[in-house]
Amino acid sequence: MDEALTGEPLALDLLNTRPADGDLLSDVAGLRAWLRLQAGRGLPADPAEAGAAELAAARGVRALAAEAIGRARGGGPVPAEVLAGLNAALGAAPVVGELTRDGAELAYRQRRQGRPADRLAAELASAVAELIADPVELAAIRECAAEDCVLLFRPANPRRQWCSAARCGNRARVARHYRRQKAAEA
Repeated sequence: MDEALTGEPLALDLLNTRPADGDLLSDVAGLRAWLRLQAGRGLPADPAEAGAAELAAARGVRALAAEAIGRARGGGPVPAEVLAGLNAALGAAPVVGELTRDGAELAYRQRRQGRPADRLAAELASAVAELIADPVELAAIRECAAEDCVLLFRPANPRRQWCSAARCGNRARVARHYRRQKAAEA
């Protein structure tokens, strides 16, 4: 698979870095590429500066996310050790509020404190926590209908079947056309 499926909730985008045919976060270059695709989503990691610590943090949260989302979607309890792992990631980079002055204007913003890898892990863990704590969002998640695809998505249209119409949808349509052609020839 050439590139990541993005544009889903951040927790799903993170899970979707593990398609059936590989691991998009297998190395630092893959993490940097994924972070560039996630630009504008509030992740604290600068893609150009992401290194081994950020890669380990993202992969660690992804493993927790897979277990948590899988269990929650299946209706089972999320294991205590998974919750502890997500909470540890959240706690390693706490959110602090800050007032700043821009001329005569005051601005309030929140930011995470901690090492860059801890901030990245905390933001990703926060996205996972928000997803598994929202039963409506959790129930809306679907698996791609393609036989060889493991990606998850949150459909805007209830008729959506594939992670990507251009990727899996097109392959399914071509396969269906091929089967009809073969049946017509027989």
